[in-house]
Amino acid sequence: GMRNGQKITFPGEADEAPDTVTGDIVFVLQQKEHPKFKRRDEDLFVEHSLSLTEALCGFKFVLNHLDGRQLLIRSNPGEVIKPDSYKAINDEGMPMYQRPFMKGKLYIHFSVEFPESLNPDQVKALEAVLPEKPTSQLTDMELDECEETTLHDVNMEEEMRRRQQAQQEAYDEDDDMHGGHQRVQCAQQ
Repeated sequence: GMRNGQKITFPGEADEAPDTVTGDIVFVLQQKEHPKFKRRDEDLFVEHSLSLTEALCGFKFVLNHLDGRQLLIRSNPGEVIKPDSYKAINDEGMPMYQRPFMKGKLYIHFSVEFPESLNPDQVKALEAVLPEKPTSQLTDMELDECEETTLHDVNMEEEMRRRQQAQQEAYDEDDDMHGGHQRVQCAQQ
């Protein structure tokens, strides 16, 4: 249950020599990163991805724990797992410092993989079993007055980088148009 940077000291165990005080041996723990598990104090966090079918209809998978045990993880019947949700398992985290028989929690962070698209038959089958879509509150006359729009995919990181670059270029143009960084001095009276 010890943490990164914590020290273990063995007093008087260093090299011995005549007429000298024997020193201490001090070990400083360095926690090694794990490719799957992340530690926060006594708790462990792990990421797991589910298909949309698993998220809606149930799942079962085996998680290989740090100590080599295999944990069977499954959803409760009828339970829906939402994207970016967490579930916890008590007493499957790290041991607590100086209380090795008590352990923290193991948190599983779920992501849900959605299909890229659905064919018309799949859409009809889903509409038959899922809750009804909300009906439009607009009348046909109001809909006729609306302008049609088109949605397209966006990479937000790329969009923000492009926007920031455009703002920087506009700022640079303003400096060029106004003579750069010239300063006006007040006349003295």
